[in-house]
Amino acid sequence: MHSKVTNHADAAIQFNLDEPRVDWHDKTLWFIREKRDLASHAIPEWEQLREYASQIKNNVLSNLSQYLQEFEKNAIANGVIVHWAADAAEHNQIVHEILKKHKVDRMVKSKSMLTEECGLNEHLEHNGIEVIDTDLGERIVQLAKEPPSHIVLPCIHWKKEEIGELFHEHLGTDKGASDPKYLTAAAREHLRETFLTRRVALTGVNFAVAETGEFVVSTNEGNADMGAHLADVHIACMGIEKIIPKQEHLSVFLRLLARSATGQPITTYSSHFKKPQPHQEMHLVLVDNGRSVHLGKDDFRNSLKCIRCAACMNTCPVYRRSGGHSYHNAVAGPIGSILTPNFDMRANKDLPFASTLCGSCSNVCPVKIDIHDQLYKWRQVLMKEGLGPTAKNASMKMMGWVLSKPALYDLSGKAARLVLKYSPFVVSNKMNPWYKQREMPAPPKESFKEWYKKNRSN
Repeated sequence: MHSKVTNHADAAIQFNLDEPRVDWHDKTLWFIREKRDLASHAIPEWEQLREYASQIKNNVLSNLSQYLQEFEKNAIANGVIVHWAADAAEHNQIVHEILKKHKVDRMVKSKSMLTEECGLNEHLEHNGIEVIDTDLGERIVQLAKEPPSHIVLPCIHWKKEEIGELFHEHLGTDKGASDPKYLTAAAREHLRETFLTRRVALTGVNFAVAETGEFVVSTNEGNADMGAHLADVHIACMGIEKIIPKQEHLSVFLRLLARSATGQPITTYSSHFKKPQPHQEMHLVLVDNGRSVHLGKDDFRNSLKCIRCAACMNTCPVYRRSGGHSYHNAVAGPIGSILTPNFDMRANKDLPFASTLCGSCSNVCPVKIDIHDQLYKWRQVLMKEGLGPTAKNASMKMMGWVLSKPALYDLSGKAARLVLKYSPFVVSNKMNPWYKQREMPAPPKESFKEWYKKNRSN
């Protein structure tokens, strides 16, 4: 089910071979978008909240080093051990060293897109450490040996019948069972033993408060709390952009997060971690991994405001019909398409073109990231760097040459109309990517210039 193709267009074609799956993937995500709309429309001050959140994040990005130092100072005063990681490799090494220090070879982990970004699971497993993802969706894709396809709904591309077969194979559930309650109960029983026996638990971080040195983890399953409270060592990993200045600002983001993500008023659990429990060690790993470089790019720094709600994915017509794995990164969809070129422009040069530029992503973003504008700007950067699609480069040069010569432009228009009228097969064939998913329009009887001369020249 997970495509190994690393080009979005080719992977999307592969995903689209299963038309029924594409249909329900599209409808399910649009249903969540509709829930988001109902939840946001129920709050008269919704747009004001978005503006507040955007301005708070603007302030954070403009004073990031100051807030990070304040947060570190307060976290250390609270008894938290703070680590700094410049990149994914250092992050993975820090977590591995903590596990080695405690002679641990098994760990539970709740959802963390940062650890997906850094490839932590693969690193630890390569070094003989078993990692159990305890978020239900994450556990499903882990058992299937594939990455999540969505940052909030990791297994949205799986059908319940397929999950039933997966659980039958790995958890011993009844053959053919697909009732969600039954499967959830089986997963709960399977995970209970791991919570009780693992000495180290890792969580992500949704928000970190500079003023108090605390961090907040938002979940709907309570798995982060189960892991963190039962373990001897709690490791929390966060990107440096997750900072907010004051505790009072949490209310703004917590009101926006769940409504934008799933249409809920608030996540079931919003857990505040400030101090380690008695006889417990608490570690916090602050990760840069390209964020400082991104911060220095005026056109793209805004994307660091992201709170990982996935509202842009749920509304995006391209994501809904191409699947998360077609974006070949931990963070998919529109937000991933503007974040990942910063990490590796060449490897992700296809993603800014995986968009209609309809602007729906920017309209639903709770922190007002100008996502579609950034997609357009990334296209400009990629084309200037010579990283645009070869065919597009050639066609744009040809088009520029034709447009610079009015007589040739008029002649080309007439030729195109004649071809469409008398020999449509020249363009209506599989060699034309546009034609693969669309019907070609009927040829116009005359050009706009000809129509204008007849009707407006006087």
